[in-house]
Amino acid sequence: MAKALIFGSNGQDGYYLTELLKKEGLEVVTSSRSNADMLGDISNFNFVEAIVKLTQPDYIFHLAAKSSNQHHAILDNQNSISGGTINVLEAAYRHAKHCKVFLAGSGLQFENRNIPINEATPFAADSPYAISRIHSIYAGRYFRRKGLKVYVGYLFNHDSALRRSSHVNMYIIEQVCKIAKQGHGTLEVGDYSVQKEFGNAEEIVEGMWTLMQQDTVFEACIGTGLAHSISKWIELCFAYFGLDWQKHTVQLPHFTADYRILVSDPSLINSLGWKASTSIEEMAKMMIEGYLADAS
Repeated sequence: MAKALIFGSNGQDGYYLTELLKKEGLEVVTSSRSNADMLGDISNFNFVEAIVKLTQPDYIFHLAAKSSNQHHAILDNQNSISGGTINVLEAAYRHAKHCKVFLAGSGLQFENRNIPINEATPFAADSPYAISRIHSIYAGRYFRRKGLKVYVGYLFNHDSALRRSSHVNMYIIEQVCKIAKQGHGTLEVGDYSVQKEFGNAEEIVEGMWTLMQQDTVFEACIGTGLAHSISKWIELCFAYFGLDWQKHTVQLPHFTADYRILVSDPSLINSLGWKASTSIEEMAKMMIEGYLADAS
């Protein structure tokens, strides 16, 4: 039986990836700082090396990250993303050269010219998060030249009912549900004209797995290729309860968005047989009903 080792298994991607790999017949070993088979910090090389040496995985997934663009997270990003990547790759190189390694990249690490981003788009170190992601990818390319099969999926925005309220899409859902229940209230958000993708996390991990099932393409943008405004998301969430979003939403002044539009060109991953299919309408319904079920 093939074996997979997932670092950063405690997030939404780790959850859905674990479920997918089990369905595919793999033995899955999870690792995180909490609620996992192997508890520890990916920034600790001795910990990572011990797990890789012990489990001898056929697949390793590095999903651990501090997903923040803010400067205060620069050391956390360095430790979990940059340092974690070096630790995973070196451990695999020493003890499991046969395995395939997946590194999670991000649409936020590219130069954004408000047009669809693909694998040939230049990187841009515009934030501490982007710096760590870029370093991680170059490390992956180095180890690939040394014979390790290293894959990179550049992931664009995707969500699920497992998202925390620190993510704007779930924050909106939580506030809308409270307003609908109370019959009054106001949703305060930043610039809701910003456009991004509204992907389904369960489908995105299927894209990761598709990428690793071949040996020709090693880096690919994994996204829907469709951008929608945040106001569209707000409208759909309020409409679920039969409410007019404009009567309950206030746009915060003096808010500066990180980008105007962030959208992928998923042509390459589509050519490998994977394509996102969940609409933004379906996403809103799924996440609202998931939130309500958890709250009941």
